[in-house]
Amino acid sequence: MKTREDVKIINQGLEDEMEVSGYRPCLWKLVLVGVGAVCSGGLLLLLLYWLPEWGVKGTCTHTSLSDAHTLLLRTKDEFRQWFRVRVHRMLAPGRKPFEDLDVKPRGQLPNGDFGHQVCSVPDEQLPQEQQVWIQYFTHHSFRYYWNDAIQNFEFYQGLEDMKVSCAHIHSEHSHGLTKALQDYRRLFFGENEIAVKVPSLFKLLIKEVLNPFYIFQLFSVVLWSAEDYYYYATAIVLMSVISIATSLYTIRKQYVMLHDMVASHSVVRVSVCRGDKDTEQAMSTELVPGDVIAIPANGMVMPCDAVLFQGTCVVNESMLTGESVPVTKTSLPSSGDEAARRYSMEEHKRHTLFCGTHVIQTRFYTGELVKAVVIRTGFSTEKGQLVRSILYPKPTDFRLYRDAYLFLLCLVGVAGIGFIYTIVLSIMNKVSAKTIIIESLDIITITVPPALPAAMTAGIVYAQRRLKRVGIFCISPQRINMCGQLNLVCFDKTGTLTEDGLDLWGIHRAEHGSFVAPEPGPAEERLVKSTFMACMATCHSLTKIEGELSGDPLDLKMFAATCWVLEEPTEEETALHNPLMPTVVRPPRRAVTGDSQSQSQVQNTSCEMGIVRQFPFSSVLQRMSVVVRRLGDKHMEAFLKGAPEVVAGLCKPNSVPQSFTETLESYTRQGFRVIALAHRQLESKLSWHKVQTLSRDLIETDMEFLGLIVMQNKIKQETAGVLTELRRANIRTLMVTGDNILTAISVARDCGMIRPHENVIVADAAPPRDSCPPCITWRYVENPAQTARDDQGAQILVEDEMYHFALNGRAFAVITEHFPQLIQKLALRATVFARMAPDQKTQLVEILQGIDYIVGMCGDGANDCGALKRAHSGISLSELEASVASPFTSSTSNISCVPNLIREGRAALITSFCVFKFMALYSIIQYISVILLYWILSNLGDFQFLFIDLVIILIIAFTMSLNPAWKDLVRQRPPSSLISGPLLCSVLTQILTCLAFQVLTFYLVQQQSWYETWTPQSDVCNVSRASSFSDRHNGTTSHDHKNIRNYENTSLFYVSSFQYLAVAIVFAKGKPFRQPSYKNWPFMLSCVGLYSFLLFIMLYPISAIDNFLEIVCVPHDWRVTLVIIIAANAIVSFMLEPTLEVPLP
Repeated sequence: MKTREDVKIINQGLEDEMEVSGYRPCLWKLVLVGVGAVCSGGLLLLLLYWLPEWGVKGTCTHTSLSDAHTLLLRTKDEFRQWFRVRVHRMLAPGRKPFEDLDVKPRGQLPNGDFGHQVCSVPDEQLPQEQQVWIQYFTHHSFRYYWNDAIQNFEFYQGLEDMKVSCAHIHSEHSHGLTKALQDYRRLFFGENEIAVKVPSLFKLLIKEVLNPFYIFQLFSVVLWSAEDYYYYATAIVLMSVISIATSLYTIRKQYVMLHDMVASHSVVRVSVCRGDKDTEQAMSTELVPGDVIAIPANGMVMPCDAVLFQGTCVVNESMLTGESVPVTKTSLPSSGDEAARRYSMEEHKRHTLFCGTHVIQTRFYTGELVKAVVIRTGFSTEKGQLVRSILYPKPTDFRLYRDAYLFLLCLVGVAGIGFIYTIVLSIMNKVSAKTIIIESLDIITITVPPALPAAMTAGIVYAQRRLKRVGIFCISPQRINMCGQLNLVCFDKTGTLTEDGLDLWGIHRAEHGSFVAPEPGPAEERLVKSTFMACMATCHSLTKIEGELSGDPLDLKMFAATCWVLEEPTEEETALHNPLMPTVVRPPRRAVTGDSQSQSQVQNTSCEMGIVRQFPFSSVLQRMSVVVRRLGDKHMEAFLKGAPEVVAGLCKPNSVPQSFTETLESYTRQGFRVIALAHRQLESKLSWHKVQTLSRDLIETDMEFLGLIVMQNKIKQETAGVLTELRRANIRTLMVTGDNILTAISVARDCGMIRPHENVIVADAAPPRDSCPPCITWRYVENPAQTARDDQGAQILVEDEMYHFALNGRAFAVITEHFPQLIQKLALRATVFARMAPDQKTQLVEILQGIDYIVGMCGDGANDCGALKRAHSGISLSELEASVASPFTSSTSNISCVPNLIREGRAALITSFCVFKFMALYSIIQYISVILLYWILSNLGDFQFLFIDLVIILIIAFTMSLNPAWKDLVRQRPPSSLISGPLLCSVLTQILTCLAFQVLTFYLVQQQSWYETWTPQSDVCNVSRASSFSDRHNGTTSHDHKNIRNYENTSLFYVSSFQYLAVAIVFAKGKPFRQPSYKNWPFMLSCVGLYSFLLFIMLYPISAIDNFLEIVCVPHDWRVTLVIIIAANAIVSFMLEPTLEVPLP
């Protein structure tokens, strides 16, 4: 009996957390499975292949993980997927990659090729007794190794596993690895390569063919061949071949595209440092965590994740973030409090070079290289994990697909009833055993429609094409249906709701602890020498690339407002100086002459400043700072800019104006984006080299408050209209931004997310401090004096129904941690989330999903990747490579794509319901016909099946999916479940209607005065057709035993053919989610054409067509009666359907 102790957890606390249990082969179980496989004709093996849990438990016995040969993995998410993996063994000099080994570099250790089960070390390299066997398994491109200490498997991510501090990286890991140690670590980490292997066509074919659907089709084809239904079997084989070929082409194309995207810059030559001075050229595939690489001056595409510990780099990270703005990366702190912190890739991303990003240029000391320590390699890198998420996506959790399987099980149950009915009826009529087996199994193939998956996919494919025409590209087509159920959309603010660029509205300087009057801009002669101007000109991360200023748009606007000039040192200039050559900023040289010119030059020289060190902007700290030296001065200065609340907290209290809060609120309420500036004069004893090692905490303290920069962020023209449209459609909208909370609230009001008459309550939370417990403060934005703390907040909520909550990132973190029971209630009424970090955006999406919202996320790609991936429908407004993180990418940089996507999603969802209902009715109608004909030991003919399935069903199923989306978003949402009252009533009433009219037809034809058992000589039409009868008799002698040609067959064939068309038209819904069917001309043309053809051959029979379809001639009066029955059937179907269609609110 397996206990919970036998089941271990790997990747605990991570997204891919899994349960793992061990098994070893069991001989008697293997023998039983072998016998079962032979007896079942291999079906048992297929069942064990489809169900890994059964496959392992059916052939193995449970054992401890340390003794296991096979492991059973089960994810702990909502999907609870099973995986089967084999345990491998390798021989290595140590058990862990970061062990200190006394390995002599006599030769290269084995490279740990993933393809080999055992990696052995030659005797001349290392004595056998010094090596140990290590167990490992590979799952989704990650290797997990056995750890005796914890009695579990663990995954080695990289250098972070050593839990090293920043200072430790400088002292212990800045010299590189020996060749022997590099080879040893490569045993565990493998080649540094994101290897997207393109599977061979044969492997893809086998995997595709073993799909249960195709196995069922193979079973059907074999059965039909046994019944001599060769034509229909051939048609199904042809359809399957086309379907498989299309699927293989699509899958292989996706693999090739991904492989080309990754391989284009995954293998490069790099300079690896061995010791302080020695460097050697090596292939990037040889890199392991702990290696030190030199970044060339002209840049490179990073082949790994590495932390910069010497020099500065300008990097384009668009591949990861979607933001093409170059980012400056500085060296890791080596001293101070920050250096003592443990290195974290997320926390220290401003010092980390990520795999796949492009280093544009480097800044370096004379004689020194720009160096970085390799942190992660291969699939462990940020890019590798992005590729893994594409290679191994999570299943799409959508109720429609779950219900579809339940519905198919119901059809299988119906088939089971028919199966028993056929056997009992055949035994009663003393039918041969072979015929009983074939006809009873045939019922199953009739009830489960073979064309269902292809027909269901058609609507999604058509929707994907329509989206492409409006500039929305999709990499996950199954998510289109989910867009139809969206009831909440989160929007980023800057670049999504508002314009990317910011315009400088004005400045508000502070002098001697109080604000002066606001000024339109800094470009005035009297401000040139001011500290405020110096801060604006130097406190940024701008750089020149090919002579053009490049960097953050806010920095560009701010610097442009100063009219100053930025000059960077060339490589030749840098080589002439020992210290790092600074970037220099200076006022422009004005066009003056004579004495004025010399005076201007002196002035410019005295204003020139060199940026000695830069602490880049951090979204966590919400600030950036620089250390500068003014030309001719002995001391250095520090300038700081950032969020006003943060900057004020770092300044001397007496330098911050008393009216700071009121002034800031006055601007933010008007929707302005406000940035605060501060300044500090550093000690004169500080040298250039000393500054390079100082932590930012020591510099960013005791600052002098300089004032505010007021930026105007205009709302995009389309924003207000789109949000109004979404509100009318009963789709909730939220703003999730990194900006100030009052600015965000103002923008939310301006764009209509919060209407004028609605109040906003700010929820502010403070973490526990000293003996004070955590607390929440509630206050109205319109009336800040009206506040409440803790439990009194409920009274505010009762007083006013028209309200919205707003909270910032700090409050969100405190409430999530200390008041978890409150966060879902807040999420139900909160509209503005400000100062949110990227991981908090993702966390918010998860919370909203936890309260049963179908969540959409729309962002510009910068810092939104996590939320875009996590949402049910992520829409990126960036066309860069970061869009691979999002299921949808819009080529238009505004939110008008959101209603377009929801409209198409609703249309695709309704199409899926229509097609599923139609295909279910098709199988049931055919099932009824066959069950009735079995009563008289008859059946539908081969060409009748062929005509119904190919000419009627396929044409109708594929054309009824072509209805475009309805032009307006309505308040009603389409149903998300097939197992719902209205839909089940719709299907059941149509089934009963079709059953009633087929039984009526079957009964009435037998009551006709001319009715007799049909023979080739029968002539109930009272016309002489001797030659025709003779031909027919001669042509069908071999088929007489099947009793295809009879009056019941002919009558049911006509009635059922019209029933297929009637239910297709009834189910082809138009408004309010799709355009009316009459605008779908291929569908209407098909229906009119088939109706006309069937009516023509029924009223005016043609001998050749009758012979082909194996139908017989019936009197004209009966044909008229059939027309009346068909018309009555259609009228009843049309009358019943609208009364049962109840749209969801």
